Amino acid sequence: MKKISSGKVREIYEVDNDSLMLVVSDRISAFDVILPNPVPDKGKVLNKISEFWFDYTKDFVKNHVISTNTNEFPEEFKGPEFEGRSMFVKKLKMLPIECIVRGYITGSGWKSYKENGTVCGIKLPDGLQESEKLPEPIFTPSTKAAEGHDENISFEETCKLIGEELATKVRDTAIEIYSKCAEYAATKGIIIADTKFEFGLDENGDLVLGDEVLTPDSSRFWPASDYEIGRGQKSFDKQYMRDWLKENKWDAENPTPIPEDVINTTRAKYIEAYERLTGKKF
Repeated sequence: MKKISSGKVREIYEVDNDSLMLVVSDRISAFDVILPNPVPDKGKVLNKISEFWFDYTKDFVKNHVISTNTNEFPEEFKGPEFEGRSMFVKKLKMLPIECIVRGYITGSGWKSYKENGTVCGIKLPDGLQESEKLPEPIFTPSTKAAEGHDENISFEETCKLIGEELATKVRDTAIEIYSKCAEYAATKGIIIADTKFEFGLDENGDLVLGDEVLTPDSSRFWPASDYEIGRGQKSFDKQYMRDWLKENKWDAENPTPIPEDVINTTRAKYIEAYERLTGKKF
């Protein structure tokens, strides 16, 4: 099979003109750098969480999944190394934007708000505190950078890139997915603060949800039991790893291995997110 992409976490193989295999590795990245140690089973957790959300949202948005059943994979992907971490998907014409939805003010959004009261050009109410829930979710797209950081863009710039009609549909669909899934996650004790979606167009020009969905790599998951406005939050995502790297002044230029206890704690956070959301043991 022809490998057509090797990202920070995913490997993408071309099966034929209409389909791909996505294989999720155990690699973990932070600050745009792949860390020297993988996190055991992380790829399986991410794949299973995406599979759960694709199924949960399929009634109101099309998605790219053909099968997650190894028996239905191309022969080359039936080996044990692909079990649980692979997805057989339709090939789409991917849109050139990252579709970010924010339901809470945190991260780069909080930084921007403190500077000028806006996030990606969207004016927000005065007096918000860090980690506070927004009056309603906002759509803050960004470009897809081949290297380095993606750049935030306004909705107007999104319209110039993909056309106003499609941009409006993407915005409304992204907010609908986030809202419904965040509502579900709240019943499991998880706050989804923000997330990133990717969409493509199929052969009929229909909008289709692709890539990964609401995983700890593409979202901020906070435990509701510990949530408190006015400060940063604990999380089920890789923020724990980022915080450890910052505190220990880890040098990306001269990377050293991550201690085993930090890897194990990170793995446990990913697994807890999966088990809480799905109600299944990993």
